[in-house]
Amino acid sequence: MYTFSFEKLEVWQNSRIFILEIYKLTSKFPSNELFGLTSQIKRSSVSIATNIAEGTSRNTKNDRAHFLTISYSSAMETLNHLIISKDLNYISDVDYKESREKIEKICNQINSLKKFYLSQQ
Repeated sequence: MYTFSFEKLEVWQNSRIFILEIYKLTSKFPSNELFGLTSQIKRSSVSIATNIAEGTSRNTKNDRAHFLTISYSSAMETLNHLIISKDLNYISDVDYKESREKIEKICNQINSLKKFYLSQQ
């Protein structure tokens, strides 16, 4: 089976693991949030990895960097949802801290990859 370039990226791999953790975390949310915050945080976390993958298929460095910007924005959206989830006591302080640290790492990796793409000739 062929491995696509995005699958080799550590940032995509970390984002994929993060999605699984978000799904586990949100399974504990109240059922009345199913179509609200639960749906929003799942979609924004999936968008992080999706835009990394989509960006790798683009032909120009600016297009690749653009999709990484969108991915970074999705990470910030996810962080916002985590903050709200913590405020509503849907997640513990420990879960919030661990998730925030993972987002920070992913964001640093996104920024590094974006700089790499933009530095290419």
